Amino acid sequence: MLADILARLQKQESASESGVAAAFELNWQCLEPEAKKLACLLSLFALAPIPWSLVESAASYSDLEFDLNVNCTVLVERYLLQELAEDTYQIHDRIQELLRQKLEELTEANELKRGFCQAMVAVARSIPQTPTLIEFAEATLAIPHLGETATVYQAWLSDDDLISPFLGLGRFYQGQGSYAQALPWYEQSLSAARKRFEDEHPSVATSLNNLALLYDSQGRYSDAEPLYIQALEMTKRLLGDEHPSVATSLNNLAELYRSQGRYSDAEPLYIQAL
Repeated sequence: MLADILARLQKQESASESGVAAAFELNWQCLEPEAKKLACLLSLFALAPIPWSLVESAASYSDLEFDLNVNCTVLVERYLLQELAEDTYQIHDRIQELLRQKLEELTEANELKRGFCQAMVAVARSIPQTPTLIEFAEATLAIPHLGETATVYQAWLSDDDLISPFLGLGRFYQGQGSYAQALPWYEQSLSAARKRFEDEHPSVATSLNNLALLYDSQGRYSDAEPLYIQALEMTKRLLGDEHPSVATSLNNLAELYRSQGRYSDAEPLYIQAL
């Protein structure tokens, strides 16, 4: 329905102003402030089905305390939001574009972006290394929105949260054996961490380690080994020899050597890890 209305409006556009933009502006002026904030929050999500539970989580992190359901109904009635199924919604691409413009006019814009990112980080951290079928199904609808967080809203991720969306996406695909889809997320995790921290942060070591684990899973041992070694050296330098992450790095490198039959190289690392 919404797509049909937008298509009809686009046919009416004049040289001076788009019919869609004009209709949108009329709708926007009729909205209460709470509905406007919810609409702007929704604009942060990707152009994909949006589970209402994710909206509620993002609203909570953004400290939006008004009735979300009432304002959701208003947005649907105003054709600014499309209901796909029970508790699942989507925004048309042109509406999203216009709402993102309105978002930048809000004094709460940064709070909404940070809240959205925090909600997505919570989802990313809940994705295990090897998802079960149930966990896979639960995470599937969130994946496009995690991608939006990692690529579009990276600047609003805190230092502690920076690589979480990338790693969540990597685990989601790697856990299914989709290594080709996991690889760019692990590579971007390393790139983002190095861009923000250079080589002086544990997130860089974690990113190196996860990329090495992916190569290891593919049997790309010659690609994995130097990354494991870099991760181990960096973890020792940043966290000290007595940190559990050092033991993990030692164990990962030992596992790589064991997989290759390099038992004399693996044994001392296993002993150090223990």
